[in-house]
Amino acid sequence: MSPAKQTDGKKREDINKLKRAFAYNLFYKQGCTTRTASLNDYYLSVAYTLRDRMQHLFVNSVEAILDKDSKIVCYLSAEFLMGPHLHNNLVNLGLYDDFSQAAEESGLDLKELFDHEEEPGLGNGGLGRLAACYLDSLSSLQIPAIGYGIRYEYGMFDQEIVDGWQKEISDRWLHPGNPWGIKKPDMACDVGFGGHTEVYHGERGNRRSRWIPARVITGIPYDTPVPGFKVNNVNLLRLWSAEAHTSFDFEEFNTGDYYGAVEDKISAETITKVLYPNDEQFQGKRLRLEQQYFFVSCSLQDMIRIHLFIHDNLDNFFEDFQCQLNDTHPAVAVPELMRLLMDVHLYDWDSAWDITKKTLCYTNHTLLPEAMEKWQIDMFGNLLPRHLEIIFEINSRFMDEVRLKYPGDDQRLSRMSIIDESGPRYVRMANLACVGSKAINGVAAMHTDLLRKHTLADFNEMYPGKIRNVTNGVTPRRWIAVSNPRLTGLITEAIGEKWLTNLDELKKLEKLADDSSFQDAWLKVKEDNKQDFSNRILKVLDLKVDPKAMYDVQVKRIHEYKRQHLNVLHIITLYNRIKANPDIEITPRLFVFGGKAAPSYFMAKRIIKLITSVARVVNNDPDVRDRLKIFFIPNYNVKIGHTVYPMTDLSEQISQAGMEASGTGNMKFSMNGALTIGTLDGANVEIREEVGAENFFLFGLTVEEVMALQSAGYRPGDYYQNDPELKGAIDLIASGHFSHGDHELFRPIVDSLLYDDQYTVFADYRAYVDCQDLVGKAFQDKKNWTRMSILNAVRMGKFSSDRSIMDYSRKIWDVKPFPVELKWHRLPEDGVLLTSRKSGNADRSI
Repeated sequence: MSPAKQTDGKKREDINKLKRAFAYNLFYKQGCTTRTASLNDYYLSVAYTLRDRMQHLFVNSVEAILDKDSKIVCYLSAEFLMGPHLHNNLVNLGLYDDFSQAAEESGLDLKELFDHEEEPGLGNGGLGRLAACYLDSLSSLQIPAIGYGIRYEYGMFDQEIVDGWQKEISDRWLHPGNPWGIKKPDMACDVGFGGHTEVYHGERGNRRSRWIPARVITGIPYDTPVPGFKVNNVNLLRLWSAEAHTSFDFEEFNTGDYYGAVEDKISAETITKVLYPNDEQFQGKRLRLEQQYFFVSCSLQDMIRIHLFIHDNLDNFFEDFQCQLNDTHPAVAVPELMRLLMDVHLYDWDSAWDITKKTLCYTNHTLLPEAMEKWQIDMFGNLLPRHLEIIFEINSRFMDEVRLKYPGDDQRLSRMSIIDESGPRYVRMANLACVGSKAINGVAAMHTDLLRKHTLADFNEMYPGKIRNVTNGVTPRRWIAVSNPRLTGLITEAIGEKWLTNLDELKKLEKLADDSSFQDAWLKVKEDNKQDFSNRILKVLDLKVDPKAMYDVQVKRIHEYKRQHLNVLHIITLYNRIKANPDIEITPRLFVFGGKAAPSYFMAKRIIKLITSVARVVNNDPDVRDRLKIFFIPNYNVKIGHTVYPMTDLSEQISQAGMEASGTGNMKFSMNGALTIGTLDGANVEIREEVGAENFFLFGLTVEEVMALQSAGYRPGDYYQNDPELKGAIDLIASGHFSHGDHELFRPIVDSLLYDDQYTVFADYRAYVDCQDLVGKAFQDKKNWTRMSILNAVRMGKFSSDRSIMDYSRKIWDVKPFPVELKWHRLPEDGVLLTSRKSGNADRSI
């Protein structure tokens, strides 16, 4: 038989196996036949089939790591915005074509199953999406890793837009069934809260402390495999769910106290109910701290358990584990690791502190003061009394260290102290993370520079070299291969598929940027993607938009510093120009917004209402004649992003300079050929350097100019009075034109801008509007715009999350790739497991 026929025969056999597996899972796992199966049944059957094929790789990965005792990166994050799994896993495992054919021959539409999949509600924005990209890259680069987080039962919330207002509803992402997470109750961890501490003397007469918690919660892990791209390595996302030790008190029930019988269950499960509970009230703040400590404690206990599976002690714990704290949410890991080492494993202070500082690494993600977490001392001590004792001791020793280096500098002591004593006392979690970590990193060159010079200047001066830069990145597998198959096909046809694991390969396409046939193909990909967006999303609202119009997009969390209202002021300016001269020539645009406002963020929710109100008027004004259309996407998420990034012409990255740590949406847009209008903020600076200043629409004040303006006494009213178009836009809002004559509805926004304007919207308005005029003219030159689009995409190699992970590996973790060799195992038969198990290891499984 010829090799070609052998290959064809093997492929046919593989397709038939997949079809049998679909049918098997439909019948035996879902308990139905094709006559009774729902779309969800079919989705689960296909998903289980894929998961089964990942398990072989995952088991091999675990055993290889244990055999070689490889160092493991543990990524602790309050968010993991993974996105839908099915499509991404098929791409990474190289099984997309086989599954597509098997599904088609089974009467299934694979794309319909992709649309049906419920997105895991485990994150909100950039922080969680970054964590997900990093897990993908860690697996693809063959670096052993575990992502640790919380299995939120209801996620953050689903967003509905009702009468233009955001309405929050429960995100029931687990309701249809989650085939990817595997419950591991035998690896449960106990986590204490409250109570008191006791002092006792150890065997050698040394003074020790023990914590007697008032209540104990059980953390149950759920494991989700994370495959790399066409490699044998599969890493792990381990999420913790809170349960009560005793879910039902039979004695209480029998006495008629039905609520009391389940009170412990309700109290425990509340901890992992929702992402970021509203913390305006004391109970919300307490719950957030409970969440953070719960998953950190479970994760560290789990890491210690894995280490002791191989070793007899924790002396070299840091050689097996590098633990990255994704922002300050997991910063309580510092005192918790100290507690576990000293109180549970009986290490002395100095040894425990040495291990802790060599294990933990801290990523700072923000320059916003309100995002630098701190907790009231009384609340912290009431919830975690032993940890507060440890923090006080860490701070006392640290303050002595600062005094020795900077004698007499009381102001420096006050700034660097872990305890804020400027008023009511607080624990400063960022300071705690800085003191207790071996390395601190910013997430963009500009952000890291600002950390060193301003936010963490004292720490940078005291520990030169401790603050390092690792610019964020995003995975091209999810954000090009999965999101934009047309572009993926065009690129792969031109240069092969090596670019999917080495994004610098895209530079080979630069020579085609002026090639007319390649430009035509590139433009067709963009217009087809725009048509898809119109067909899938806009037609629901009967909003007709020409795919040849400019698609101008701002999708991100709604926040004043991200300045969605600056975008709106530009739209109103264009609207006013049309009203003044209905025949004016204006480049047709669809303005797309998307993003959620925190439930307690009054101004952000009012900005959403402003966007939708302006949309209602502009979209229906006959004078506009379809030249301007506005659409707010409800419940923006990763799945919607799969459609949005590929169709975008212009990416709005218009935050006030110095406020955005990095941004990752800017990278996803550029990778898909969108041009950027933006300030010199976050990763915009590096994107502009890479793609070329001539291919980036820059406007606005620099960080230094913002600081100087505010120091001099910024007067936004002067800008309002001196710019007729700005005054016209603000006055139209204030007049009630967009609010059915209601002058009060948007007064909070108008007054905030006129009398405060914390984020210098007015100061940047004129530069922004003038830059947008240039954008409109540039878009009319399709050939040059397409050239710039190509160059934006092909010069984005630096912004792959693969490069970010390689930077972490080299600069911070000191880890190297660990390729897994694929080994076949016998299936369990005659009572024999896949591998022989050591006697006595029943409680030490991995």
